[in-house]
Amino acid sequence: MASFDFFHELRDDIPYNLHSHTQFCDGRASMEEMAAAAMAEGFSHWGFSPHSPVPLTSPCNMAADNVTAYLSEAERLRNIYRGRMKIYAAMEIDYLGPDWGPSHPFFTSLPLDYRIGSVHIIPTQDGNRIDVDGSPARFAQYLKEHFHNDLDYVVSTYFKQSLAMVKAGGFEIIGHLDKLRLNASAIRHDIESSQCYRTGVETLIHEIILTGITVEINTKHYEATGRFFPAPELWQMLRGTGVPIVVNSDAHHPHLISASRTEAIRMLRQTAGA
Repeated sequence: MASFDFFHELRDDIPYNLHSHTQFCDGRASMEEMAAAAMAEGFSHWGFSPHSPVPLTSPCNMAADNVTAYLSEAERLRNIYRGRMKIYAAMEIDYLGPDWGPSHPFFTSLPLDYRIGSVHIIPTQDGNRIDVDGSPARFAQYLKEHFHNDLDYVVSTYFKQSLAMVKAGGFEIIGHLDKLRLNASAIRHDIESSQCYRTGVETLIHEIILTGITVEINTKHYEATGRFFPAPELWQMLRGTGVPIVVNSDAHHPHLISASRTEAIRMLRQTAGA
């Protein structure tokens, strides 16, 4: 298991990124290409975190049959960059419910350096599992086709899933904890002021503070949408609680490995001085 001693919040003097995707899931480059780009960018710590296998059909997730190949490639790259850049083999693990998530024996038995717990898929009112990440257009379609246009249900269920994941444990970092608001706000622009959203996110953050898991500030969408996940107004809730914060780019392309990390770190410093 990796030590997070050097990943405390605001440590912009240590060039790291702990969230990236490659050919083993929905990334757009190979692990070798991403590692080379990270080395050229000056990173000293680089983490691979493919979307985990899931027991349903998903074009974005790693196949279980590829786990061994992924871990072998991570070890090969670790040896190539030894002494120059530390390579981590991790996973972004989807929490689907009590029967599948970071605490499942399948994942706890793997020799991963750390685990990112994330929610992308939630159950419908009929019990089917639907991906609510993706594009806003697809989200709007799925909201109508699978969730009876009940946005409050989707928002509250997303946070209930996230809360259950935190309570179940088995991971070190919670990924983009409020990312659903990107799609939900395209349907209802004031979703962040709604009761279902405020109750959900505040309850989740309270549980995170109790458990002390590391919170990721995800910078992937900032350049395109002006949004970090979680939102900066939520950072203040975490300040002074002892909860570690890391800033990750969630990179899917080599040219985006540093995407908006500098801006997030600067804003974190401003939050610290507030």
